[in-house]
Amino acid sequence: MGPMRGLWLKWKMLKLPWRKTFLVGQDLNGNTFWEFKDQINAGRLRRIVKYSHRTHFSDVKVTPQWHQWLRYTRPDPPSIEEQQGDIGRQAQLKYLAQQADERWASKPSFLDKPREQPKPATLPKDPGGYAPQTEPDEKEGVQSAVDNPVPIPGPPRSTKKADPWKKAQGGNPSGKWQPEAWTPGPAKKR
Repeated sequence: MGPMRGLWLKWKMLKLPWRKTFLVGQDLNGNTFWEFKDQINAGRLRRIVKYSHRTHFSDVKVTPQWHQWLRYTRPDPPSIEEQQGDIGRQAQLKYLAQQADERWASKPSFLDKPREQPKPATLPKDPGGYAPQTEPDEKEGVQSAVDNPVPIPGPPRSTKKADPWKKAQGGNPSGKWQPEAWTPGPAKKR
């Protein structure tokens, strides 16, 4: 900000009795904030913001402190030091959030595909008692249950049970009715 601009801002900030609008302050983006006497409500000053002419309307950003002042949530406007401190706080918050994201990304997730275990180079010689036998089973007196199945006695198998719904259908003419598939016809013109 040049010296002429500083003098102009100080001149506009003076609350002279013949003035209707008073400059309250500016933010770091070059926006100026004004108060003016409202003709309808003479006891209260209205607050507005005038954007920098170099900024497009879609790019205008008002800081939370100035927004609070515009909405009468905050009685005093924020100072330049407070605005600069807020920018430093935001930078520190972004840095801490980045560190937290990196810590979170370094931990394995249950949603990720599990890592494959490396396969052993050679199989063990005795795989836990499942090695093929050298002598046939008949010589040892053991018979295979697959070759000679033995039926296991159990409860007698029952024949097919009667359908309980058949009795309920009885002489009902719609007892065997089944719905048909619906196919929509052409739409009627109005």
